[in-house]
Amino acid sequence: MSAAANPALERPRSEIEDLRAALGQFATGVAIVTTRAPDGRSVGLTVNSFASVSLEPPLVLWSLSKRSSSLEAFRVAPSVAIHVLSAEQEALARRFASPSADRFAGLHRGIGPAGVPLLEGCVARFICTPYARTEAGDHLVFILRVERWARAAGPALVFHAGRFCGMGQDAAPPAAPERGVDFTRAPRPGIVPH
Repeated sequence: MSAAANPALERPRSEIEDLRAALGQFATGVAIVTTRAPDGRSVGLTVNSFASVSLEPPLVLWSLSKRSSSLEAFRVAPSVAIHVLSAEQEALARRFASPSADRFAGLHRGIGPAGVPLLEGCVARFICTPYARTEAGDHLVFILRVERWARAAGPALVFHAGRFCGMGQDAAPPAAPERGVDFTRAPRPGIVPH
């Protein structure tokens, strides 16, 4: 649709920034989405667009700018992992939000289905396969079917008004195993890759 056909596309930059600030008043969780590109590279980025969609079937969604250099890797990915970050993982969130060439350098990680990199220490992780996707303005929305999941005890990282902050410990649910796998033997509370 052209700008002439849709006056909303002609909004001044200041109005767009004001809208961004208003939307920023909605506190969100922070997640890192990872996959393996067709050339074998590990690909990952920080998002706050993660949301649950359905329990039956188990569906989640996230969105990515159509201008992202990672778009094609996620568009063709047979499997992705979504890591909900703990309040202690702000540095990791910033690392995966930066334009770094290798965001995975030096990180201890596991390997999931289709070679998907699995990060440690998060409060929840979802292993997903594609279900649907749709274009929405300047973003592509990925709807994914959750195949496996796990959660760990601890407060989650939150993004509000352009800043990271932690969620209170009393709001965090207790840990639960991933589909019958006992995570209580892990050396640190968190999700253990396997």
